[in-house]
Amino acid sequence: MAYISFQPKDHFNTKLYTGTGSELAVSSVGFQPDWVWLKDRGAVASHILTDAVRTATKVLKSNTTGAESTNAQALKSFDSDGFTLGTTSDINTSSNTYVSWNWKANGSGSSNTDGSITSTVSASTTSGFSIVKWTGSGGNATIGHGLGVVPKMIIIKSLANTTSWMVYTAMTGNNSEIALNTTASATGSSTAWQDTDPTSSVFYVAGGAGDGVNASGDYVAYCFANIRGFSKFGEYTGNENADGTFVYTGFKPAFVMIKNRGSAGKDWFIHDNKRLGYNDKNYGLFPNLTNAEATDINLDLLSNGFKLRRSTAQLNHNGNFYIFMAFAESPLVGSNNIPATAR
Repeated sequence: MAYISFQPKDHFNTKLYTGTGSELAVSSVGFQPDWVWLKDRGAVASHILTDAVRTATKVLKSNTTGAESTNAQALKSFDSDGFTLGTTSDINTSSNTYVSWNWKANGSGSSNTDGSITSTVSASTTSGFSIVKWTGSGGNATIGHGLGVVPKMIIIKSLANTTSWMVYTAMTGNNSEIALNTTASATGSSTAWQDTDPTSSVFYVAGGAGDGVNASGDYVAYCFANIRGFSKFGEYTGNENADGTFVYTGFKPAFVMIKNRGSAGKDWFIHDNKRLGYNDKNYGLFPNLTNAEATDINLDLLSNGFKLRRSTAQLNHNGNFYIFMAFAESPLVGSNNIPATAR
């Protein structure tokens, strides 16, 4: 039974807002976020990702290979209970509706010398999340991540080069990679991670993997560990049935991101508990696409996991393997002994 001593909403929260077209302070996140991921729900627009280590106004887009850009009218500041936006249309068009996914790490970060390359790390060992920035050497290297436990998923982007987002997962292994910005399946025989799993202090990057993980120039990584009752990184097998596979997480999910790892041409999907936020209307967004949210009935978010509700190759093809990352709204049982309930 999942048991944690902290409130999940103090470390991850989905916040919806409506654009104004002028500077906008978005509040009631519940904490000062260190990683903010923004998307227009109803329009074709890029996903905008900003974090406290790279600093406000520094933009990455999960749906492109583009290098980091500076936009003074994007996310302008990380505030004590949210963030302030400028007038950039992708994230603040008047009357458009938006979603923000917010994670707490540990502010702007500090120097970490655990790896062969010194990194800047903002880490929450409580929630198993860290933001890591380093300057690539062009050769094989190790990078300190600050979690104190082995990460199960690492999402990396070159800030200087126009290359794909590189994703390591424990589920696909240390000789495989998958790109966040494409529909490609996991690529076997990759050398990006030096055929070596991360440890409790470092992860491995290869200089021979092109610009993807350790060429010259700066990089950012978002690192995640399993925290019982708060986060879960795993995989499931589809059954191609509307009465689909049930995936146990040990908590009531607030956020689920899924990818078919074995079949090409399949999008990434994100579901959360706020859009619309009840079964069976958990709408999907696509990290690799600019599309507006899809209103298909895909899955139910339950008190102890999620259940697929659609027989689609994207999420539930018979015999296909799917990787997922999930964060909690409520643990199955928390320190206050209040059980999570289905919606």
